[in-house]
Amino acid sequence: MTAGPGLPQNAGSASRAKAGRTLFGIATAMLMLFGWSALAAPPLPAHKPPQHNSLLDRPARDLFGAVKTPSAGPAKAIGTYADGCLAGAVALPITGPTWQVMRLSRNRNWGDPALVRYLKALSVRAARATGWPGILVGDMAQPRGGPAVSGHASHQIGLDADIWLEAMPLHTLSREERETIAANNVVAANKRDVDRTVWTPAHAAFIKAAANDPQVARIFVNAAIKKELCRTATGDRSWLHRIRPWYLHNEHIHVRLLCPPGETSCKGQPPIPPGEGCSPADFSYWFSDKVLHPKPPPVPPKPRPPKPLRALPAACQSVLTAR
Repeated sequence: MTAGPGLPQNAGSASRAKAGRTLFGIATAMLMLFGWSALAAPPLPAHKPPQHNSLLDRPARDLFGAVKTPSAGPAKAIGTYADGCLAGAVALPITGPTWQVMRLSRNRNWGDPALVRYLKALSVRAARATGWPGILVGDMAQPRGGPAVSGHASHQIGLDADIWLEAMPLHTLSREERETIAANNVVAANKRDVDRTVWTPAHAAFIKAAANDPQVARIFVNAAIKKELCRTATGDRSWLHRIRPWYLHNEHIHVRLLCPPGETSCKGQPPIPPGEGCSPADFSYWFSDKVLHPKPPPVPPKPRPPKPLRALPAACQSVLTAR
């Protein structure tokens, strides 16, 4: 390369060498004073995830399932049977004169006071109607209601209860027995009728005693049980109106009460259609092949993410965190 105008031939090289020595000296001095970080590029700002209220975004089922005691204050069913919570819950004692509670490890023997009163009264009526020593009570609600980690979509506001389709034993069951004894399946293998080797008139009398109460909104049973009740009920059949076919429910009935008077935060279901629900048309869906013999989908559906606390009624946040 040639030198610029007015410079000796080697002047450019000498100048560049001098400049290089100067830069090297500056860099060396900076390293001695500040270390390598002095020459490094400035760090990028740390990535900050979006700010959320962590409690509101956590799965509601985990939060409500972890609480072991009810909130203080008056009873209040909040929201709907499948989307809500329960304030001021009371417990059904695990053993009574005519009832025993099963699956104690779940801690789901809580409910609105109206439900607890109903179960105590039903246990007496059912014992008289059936000759059983009493009834076996399954899941009610958690201490503050809400969705459960396992089991039910409903049972969230303390107005639902499962009652087994079998007599209470004469002896007081141990905790181990309450965890391990299996309920009797009263539905036949064909899924269209009750199992005649298990089903007795006492089962029908028990369900009638449960349904024959103005507090009851619905009682869910297997369609085969409803069919048998329609076939055999005599006299006053008005209670059949409240017996509703639903999936499973081969071993227990699911009692659902109306919203108690004065609990305005409770949101009930639409009224049941009129009639006994005993016509062939009422059973056409439940005894269809797609219900009795469902085929798995070609592609399994993706599981739904658990519902976060923010998806429940706003009042449930206070119920959850109250002392």
